[in-house]
Amino acid sequence: MQRRINVASGKEPADLVVKGGKVLNVFTGEITQGDVAVVDGYIAGIGQYEGKREVNALGRFISPTFIDGHVHIESSMVSPVEFAKVQVKNGVTAVIADPHEIANVCGTEGIQYMIEHTEGLPFDVYFMLPSCVPATQYEEAGAVLSSEDLSPFYEQPRVLGLAEVMNYQAVFESETSMLEKLLDAQQKNKLIDGHAAGLNEKAIDMYMSAGIRTDHECTTMEEAKDRLEKGMYLMIREGTVAKDLRQIIGVVNDRNSRRCLFVTDDRHLDDVILEGSINNSVRLAIAEGIPVMTAYQMATLNAAECFRLKEQGAIAPGYKADFLLLDILEEVSIHSVYKNGNCIMSEGSVQGFPEEYPYVLAEKLTNTVSLGTITPDDLEIRIKGEKANIIGIIPNSLLTKRLVEKTNRTEEGVFIPDSSMDHLKIALIERHNATGKIGLGIVKGLGLQSGALATTVAHDSHNLIVAGTNDEDILMAIQELEKSQGGLVIVSGGEVRAKLALPIAGLMSDESADFVYEQLRKMNQVLVDLGVSQDYNPFLTLSFLALPVIPALKITNEGLFDVTEFKHISISV
Repeated sequence: MQRRINVASGKEPADLVVKGGKVLNVFTGEITQGDVAVVDGYIAGIGQYEGKREVNALGRFISPTFIDGHVHIESSMVSPVEFAKVQVKNGVTAVIADPHEIANVCGTEGIQYMIEHTEGLPFDVYFMLPSCVPATQYEEAGAVLSSEDLSPFYEQPRVLGLAEVMNYQAVFESETSMLEKLLDAQQKNKLIDGHAAGLNEKAIDMYMSAGIRTDHECTTMEEAKDRLEKGMYLMIREGTVAKDLRQIIGVVNDRNSRRCLFVTDDRHLDDVILEGSINNSVRLAIAEGIPVMTAYQMATLNAAECFRLKEQGAIAPGYKADFLLLDILEEVSIHSVYKNGNCIMSEGSVQGFPEEYPYVLAEKLTNTVSLGTITPDDLEIRIKGEKANIIGIIPNSLLTKRLVEKTNRTEEGVFIPDSSMDHLKIALIERHNATGKIGLGIVKGLGLQSGALATTVAHDSHNLIVAGTNDEDILMAIQELEKSQGGLVIVSGGEVRAKLALPIAGLMSDESADFVYEQLRKMNQVLVDLGVSQDYNPFLTLSFLALPVIPALKITNEGLFDVTEFKHISISV
């Protein structure tokens, strides 16, 4: 502290001084001139300073680095270290992560892996503890976590609170296990995130009464307005499937903008590399008419204040020296990234990360796919009557439709997939304990003309989900994922056309981000060849068809699940 005071007063030189830049003041919305003095990784002052080392910004803009207010690292399909390296290139140096995905597979060991694997990096990973493992009582995950299981993790300094409370039914009915988690977080003065998909004003009242203060599930202006009026923080999401920014950004104005921030939630690696992360949200918001400084404020200070990160989110004395040098504000063109006063990215080149991370993966994390024997008879769907309940995909949305349509079937009523009608067979197979439970259904909207797609990334319990045009390819896809202990696979004509192994919990690769990106690029080309639409990500779309907390019709290992009625229903109408 004495050093910082001495540097601030000019009694001694700073460790680093950035000269010749234009500083974004996210408190006032102004852009000012001044040297930025850094000592011990913190900003000591802005004005006229001398430093042991000086960097000429050459007229570039100096902005706080970006903060992602809600993200599932596992959705990038790379390890936390590789995830951080990619994020840094996009100007993000802090994320609020929910290890919900790996916790559903590996329980507390999964949470501990994420915490240990992000220790000591030039990148801040804060955690909100998964509140719903499993997400509902209507599905089978690899673990069940109670408040007693979660409570010890609150002692970790980077654990900020309880993550998205998605089992709203448990909140509304005051189920004991849910109340214990909510009260434990509140008594420890921790934060609680929401997941208010499709909830009305009265339901939001109940959420707020339970101490839940954020929501990232808004898809309409009306929903966004409701949350802001009730005093919630509005998280504006731009993920890979859920692209909500353009639909709700219009609600932001000069009176409520300080309660709004950006999140990505679930974003595939190829989208992060090609389009960006929070920097992409800033760019889109500006293009939609949000003032430039407001957009930067939402990506920095607002997120920091939402999560009580008192030393982050601004270029100001006493704040961490986490900043960007930008060439063009509107385009968010990043020249270099500084973390704790050290340059960790310059002109696309990342530095300062460990070459190899010293972490040995336990068998609990790498042996997670256990299916038992599956035969063609296990995949047979019999339909009574002419019509069937069908999952209708809505492109670039987590929401689905409950369709009722005639299907192609035999005289005995056995469903036959029909690509001309875009009616595919879908199956969800319990993969944690080889129970043999298989939920079957029909899905419309994938556009697959032949073959099958399968993945062990299936939110939120992450069982094995597969969709296809015939049982032979479906069975082969299932067997391939058991061999690799998880991943993504495309099968057509009895041949594996593309595959990405994800041996860490069936969710993440142990390879580099570059390797994973190249494999995803190859998979995308195969999907084009098989007639799948390029308007949205088919694998991530498929993975969310297993999420029984977002309307309207989803699938669990027990079969079709109507989220509106919150119960399982028959395929037959």
